[in-house]
Amino acid sequence: MTRLFPQFSARLSLALLALTVQSAASQSTAAAATQAVVTPVAPEYTYRQVMIPVRDGVKLNTVIFAPKDQREPLPFLFIRTPYGAPESRFPVASAYPELAAEQYIFVLQDIRGRYKSEGQFVMQRPPRIVDGPGPRVDESTDAWDTIDWLIKNVPSHNGKVGMLGVSYPGWLTAMAMLDPHPALAAVSPQASPADMWIGDDFHHNGAFRLSYGFEYAAMMETSKENENFAFDRYDTYDWYLRLGSLANVNTQYLKGKIPTWNDFAAHPNYDGFWQRQAMQSYLTRVTVPTLNVGGWWDQEDFYGPVHIYRTLEKKDTKSNNFLVVGPWNHGGWRRDGRTLGKVDFGSATGAEYRAKIEAPFFAKYLKGKGDYVPAEATVFESGSNTWRTFSAWPPKEAVTKSLYFQADGALSFSAPTSSGNDSFVSDPAHPVPYRNRPIEPTYFPKGSGWPIWLTEDQRFVKDRPDVLSWSTVPLAEDLVLAGDVTARLQVSTTGSDADWIVKLIDVYPEDYAKNSKLGGYELMVANDVFRSRFRESLEKPKAMVPNQVTPITIDLHTQSYRFEKGHRVMVQVQSSWFPLIDRNPQVYVANIFEAKERDFKAQTHRVWRSPAQASRVDVQVVAP
Repeated sequence: MTRLFPQFSARLSLALLALTVQSAASQSTAAAATQAVVTPVAPEYTYRQVMIPVRDGVKLNTVIFAPKDQREPLPFLFIRTPYGAPESRFPVASAYPELAAEQYIFVLQDIRGRYKSEGQFVMQRPPRIVDGPGPRVDESTDAWDTIDWLIKNVPSHNGKVGMLGVSYPGWLTAMAMLDPHPALAAVSPQASPADMWIGDDFHHNGAFRLSYGFEYAAMMETSKENENFAFDRYDTYDWYLRLGSLANVNTQYLKGKIPTWNDFAAHPNYDGFWQRQAMQSYLTRVTVPTLNVGGWWDQEDFYGPVHIYRTLEKKDTKSNNFLVVGPWNHGGWRRDGRTLGKVDFGSATGAEYRAKIEAPFFAKYLKGKGDYVPAEATVFESGSNTWRTFSAWPPKEAVTKSLYFQADGALSFSAPTSSGNDSFVSDPAHPVPYRNRPIEPTYFPKGSGWPIWLTEDQRFVKDRPDVLSWSTVPLAEDLVLAGDVTARLQVSTTGSDADWIVKLIDVYPEDYAKNSKLGGYELMVANDVFRSRFRESLEKPKAMVPNQVTPITIDLHTQSYRFEKGHRVMVQVQSSWFPLIDRNPQVYVANIFEAKERDFKAQTHRVWRSPAQASRVDVQVVAP
């Protein structure tokens, strides 16, 4: 849910700014009065700022941009954000070129407790929860009340509202569609988190996302405006390692003043706190046409968009629920989208999406314009670098194949015929970095490797003894993934807890004719982490039995990817990914946030590969 640019001026990498807009300057609390202020914004839009009252009396800072040359009654496009609604000079036409060309009344709003809005900010305020006396208020009701005010108080509209947003604004869009205002006619939650414990920003399968969770919570809750944590060193790998136990965070730095960090420490398991936030139980119907958007290399919220789509799809009786996934990182569709790191996808995929899918989607449902018929699932197949459409996702025609771990680092579609295991020592004092060091802060104002780390060449860990690898021979024909990827490991450890990180990798040929600089490149196609203690129950963790072979299943999510002929498929397994994931002591403790320094022990982990205990990665594929 990241704030993607540290200051408004720097955010004139405009496309991503568009849906995570922020204000740079520190401002006093806006006047309580709802009297509108009209300021011309040359040359295309007029600007109006208003404090909109919602049902509990709190007033929300809202800015409205209306086209000066408005030709007809227009629908609203409404974006809610915790990152600061823009001041009077916001380049709407540059930020939303395809949508601006169609003409909409753009509305951007600070959510309660952030920037100029009144009230108390609560990180991902659970919906439909009554906290005290008075009316229930949440992000759904705040959106409803705002839309109602817009319909009644802004002239020259056509009675329809669309909502969209990336990341936290995407989640706010999803909240608005739960109990939608009658005027809400179409939504596009983009990179929206769905479950902050199972698969989005703060945890993956119970493993805490340390650097992101710490830095984001500090940024959002130190004040009403974004405020980066001041690291005293450039390489945060070194900073987090010197930190030691997570118990030191509050005693040495945050002093109990950051509510979200306190929640992390108090709720290490999948208890009611996380379940109330999780979106699945609230997605009981498709209320309005919904365009779910995600990126295959989203470093923050890839789980959410696909999970929201799949949950809604079970209730979609009117074919109003759609999925788009492209070759993007977090919000990358708001930029050009041709490259990500060193990988070139052959065309401006972000611009293609905005012109051919997003703009026609809103024109259809907000204006009744055009002959656009959304595809059920539109996905970009990286490798061949082509857009594909399917009538379902995963495709109905997909079949499952298994890639089995073999002796001597081999990987094949045949089950092992002999027994054995591969072992390594995992030492919490020397964890595997998740990307090449130095690892800058996530929000480093001079630029960070965080946005593109998922496409980083994985050869940087090839010589580490605590990373295991298995690889196929060069493929004789293309292998086309279209659907789910699942790791099914058989493992043991000398300890009583362990993390398991699995990476599915495309190994380019050493002599790569398309781009000689990518010879031998190891591109991560799918990945995730699983904390062993949650293998039987997410709510009730359980220690591993030392040296007992134990099955671990890891959801590596879903992909549309073509491993081309001559490439190799590789699987890597490791037990640390630092400081992306906090260090597992590898000795079972009830709450890792309270672990002592003495609890962190080096342990020997084994991955088994025998006919009866065959470790493998299952992939759904379609014909080349």
